[in-house]
Amino acid sequence: MKNPIIHALWIGGFVFLNLFLWQEVLKGNALTVSFFDVGQGDSSFIETPQRKQILVDGGPDATVLEKLGKAMPFWDRSIDLVILSHPAQDHVAGLLDVLKAYKVKNILWTGIEKETVIFTQWKEALLKEQKEGARVFLAHAGQRIDLGENALCPQHIDVLYPDSIAGTLVKNDDNDTSIVARFEYCSHSFLFTGDLTKKGEKILLALSSAEGLSQKAPVDSTILKVGHHGSKTSSSAQFVEAVSPEVAVISAGRKNRYGHPNLETLETLARYGIEIRRTDKEGDIVFRFQ
Repeated sequence: MKNPIIHALWIGGFVFLNLFLWQEVLKGNALTVSFFDVGQGDSSFIETPQRKQILVDGGPDATVLEKLGKAMPFWDRSIDLVILSHPAQDHVAGLLDVLKAYKVKNILWTGIEKETVIFTQWKEALLKEQKEGARVFLAHAGQRIDLGENALCPQHIDVLYPDSIAGTLVKNDDNDTSIVARFEYCSHSFLFTGDLTKKGEKILLALSSAEGLSQKAPVDSTILKVGHHGSKTSSSAQFVEAVSPEVAVISAGRKNRYGHPNLETLETLARYGIEIRRTDKEGDIVFRFQ
């Protein structure tokens, strides 16, 4: 006679696995973009219906591993692309843990050097990843990363910033070396801005309107990841108007010591009738489109 306890556990596990698999099948038909609540830092995760997975920044610590564990099936231990906007501790530290826990196929970053312990660890991690087969490449305006060859609608990431001009103007502040990337999937678009300040925004807007460029930078997007956690040093009225998002997402820690997001930034966004979403108020913010 079968042990009833073991039999019940087996049935329960089978039911759970079936529910999990059906959930994954249904999710496979959707585009999912998650803005993780990692405290005072940035980390965003994109998964396309074709299961292309992109992680933008990793937050200030290993919290990102818990978030990825919920966003990805337990058997999936690889990520197609990791993007580091700039090597500030609250963007890069969590990526060190991600590189240890997952096989990362491609890594995009700026190459900006910093004299910090965390940056030294990042450089060492990059060398290790390259030896294990990862492709590491530097960002520059005009790059396009195609996510869906021969697709019926646009599916790509465009790097809009920085370029060689920007690099000469922002030497004293690595925030303004942040990668600005625009993810477009069919009729949906997301603008990721790192910690870009108003100075960098001005340069970016000038680049997007300059004549004679082979590829201008279209900043207009459906959803804006607000620069520098909603600091008053970012999100000028001119920039917000140019992006003209329907939704603005602010990634900030609860009761953080910087006072992010700043009231001035919130008022600017509200003035344009933009819906404001905040990780310090809501936790993880997830957009899902069929």
